[in-house]
Amino acid sequence: MPAPTHLFPLIRNCEISRICSTMCYCHHKHLCCLSSHFAHGHFRYAPQKKFAALYRPKENFYQFIHARDYASTPQRFYLTPPQVNSILKANEYSFKVPEFDGKNVSSILGFDSNQLPANAPIEDRRSAATCLQTRGMLLGVFDGHAGCACAQAVSERLFYYIAVSLLPHETLLEIENAVESGRALLPILQWHKHPNDYFSKEASKLYFNSLRTYWQELIDLNSGETTDVKEALINAFKRLDNDISLEAQVGDPNSFLNYLVLRVAFSGATACVAHVDGVDLHVANTGDSRAMLGVQEEDGSWSAVNLSYDHNAQNEREVERVKAEHPKSEEKSLVKQDRLLGLLMPFRAFGDVKFKWSIELQKRVVESGPDQLNDNEYTKFIPPNYHTPPYLTAEPEVIHHKLRPQDKFLVLATDGLWETMHRQDVARIVGEYLTGVHHQQPIAVGGYKVTLGQMHGLLTERRAKISSVFEDQNAATHLIRHAVGNNEFGAVDHERLSKMLSLPEELARMYRDDITIIVVQFNSHVIGAYQNGEL
Repeated sequence: MPAPTHLFPLIRNCEISRICSTMCYCHHKHLCCLSSHFAHGHFRYAPQKKFAALYRPKENFYQFIHARDYASTPQRFYLTPPQVNSILKANEYSFKVPEFDGKNVSSILGFDSNQLPANAPIEDRRSAATCLQTRGMLLGVFDGHAGCACAQAVSERLFYYIAVSLLPHETLLEIENAVESGRALLPILQWHKHPNDYFSKEASKLYFNSLRTYWQELIDLNSGETTDVKEALINAFKRLDNDISLEAQVGDPNSFLNYLVLRVAFSGATACVAHVDGVDLHVANTGDSRAMLGVQEEDGSWSAVNLSYDHNAQNEREVERVKAEHPKSEEKSLVKQDRLLGLLMPFRAFGDVKFKWSIELQKRVVESGPDQLNDNEYTKFIPPNYHTPPYLTAEPEVIHHKLRPQDKFLVLATDGLWETMHRQDVARIVGEYLTGVHHQQPIAVGGYKVTLGQMHGLLTERRAKISSVFEDQNAATHLIRHAVGNNEFGAVDHERLSKMLSLPEELARMYRDDITIIVVQFNSHVIGAYQNGEL
């Protein structure tokens, strides 16, 4: 069903975007990718108080889509199942990992990934690559805010920094000598990309030069010791964020690149990255995307194990960390309304130099920057109670897990998924999808009054679902279908799914966030062989 009639004049006159753009302090003329900066039920950045009344967080979508049809309401429009599938599958990608790649026996069978935009353009990014000069595979999701520029840059660059951090001294020397002599470089990564997952060709030389400086420093600092994966992940995250900041401060004679590095630095991105090498799984997380392990219990049921912690106001340890890094006089102003300095939802992120640079540095860069930057209200805005920066860090929290045969899959996803689904439901849905075995639970109606006819319909729908072959060939797509289309009884409702996917771009962000998911399936036989010392 369409939106309530009082909204239609706004939509017809294209005024809804104007209203949306003024409802948070990242204005529509932001230097980064144009988008509204809502979060599902909250803002990534806090709205201005004078506009707060215009936005009702956690709008009940069921009231919205089940409102009565009046004669004055425009004709209802539903997407057909093929149209729904076309939208859901537009960005899906799957990769099957060879069991033996010439060097290692892989503990990964393969992975599925997908994205569903809410912002226009989407602010999420994803990456997956095999490390060619060391062991293991890298997979990650990146959630941008205040535009897509920082998430784009981090998705292109972070894996190279991690791979370089893991390289032995001899390989680093070989790569440097190849650059010096003009010979072809050893390939470091094999990327696994959807056609929409692009790289910025214009910035490739700049990015390469910064990366080269990093590996030159690693060569000079050679200790002769084997690189620890946890340390390599932490160093890579921190160094990339430092390079993003430095590139923006130095600028570039090329006006396009100068504007690009500033866009990257003034926007922000969270990151959740997994490195899988045999039975060793490391998850490095900065921000509020999440990693979750799907475990199959002895009775065949599914359970979820968290492999990351959100870095936000709901994490008491994170709040205490932030407070410990600043004077006691700032204690009351550091976290207000569950936001850093009353503004930013994640407490760790790449970019976001407005929460890292001194006021003097911000003013100097803005005043000497291009007109687009100097004329932008957001870049000139100084956060309140800004006394002892930096307030924000990109340093990740790293968790190491030894894989077991019962560990069947890993889910990496941006917060757009976790805002709509509980991790236990995610584990069950993906587990049942991968195995084709459904463990039936009593139908829960959640306090709703259900008639006998409605209950019969639910049971009939369940039976049809079990007997039919899955329409999705991708686990991430299947999960997005549930995240967007589940009704109050936990079943996919095509009518709801159609309506959610039919929302105009200006309204979609009010009901959900961008969703990006990677589902990694593990090879239990290989993991068991590792455990038994056979590999």
